[in-house]
Amino acid sequence: MKAAVCACRRHGDLGWLTGWSYPTHGRDGAAGIYLPLIVATEKTIIEGDLERYANSPMMVSSLRTALIEIAAIEKHIAIVDDPARYQAVNEAHSLPRNRRGDLPYDEARQALASHDARLNNMDKARSEDDEKQFIAARRAAFKEAGKLYALRQARTLGI
Repeated sequence: MKAAVCACRRHGDLGWLTGWSYPTHGRDGAAGIYLPLIVATEKTIIEGDLERYANSPMMVSSLRTALIEIAAIEKHIAIVDDPARYQAVNEAHSLPRNRRGDLPYDEARQALASHDARLNNMDKARSEDDEKQFIAARRAAFKEAGKLYALRQARTLGI
């Protein structure tokens, strides 16, 4: 992940979060460490945006939806490591349209994709270059979270 530093007024206090990257080796072990950290970091950013910068009903609604989706991801992170509990999720997503790459396309993966789309839309907005770099770093982190989550799914299901 390319490191980005945001020094804008909006994210100045959280700019240090984009100054480090996730390891590209030993991803199976990293999935246990970095996935909850990525999700918690994004949750903190969203909560801060909701508290300080939400200036329209649409923005408030979008940020609240993002927080609901983050909660779903956190819930599934706790479930995916328990083979007995996750087997029920796997069976509930048995149809081909509910699977991506032989893995269940569960609420967590749907929420990760939805938030990636939200960040992509933010990146298209009129923003300063440093803020665009910060959004790009957040988006890269969430793409990595999706990969780490898929690794956890595969490990739990023995795929």
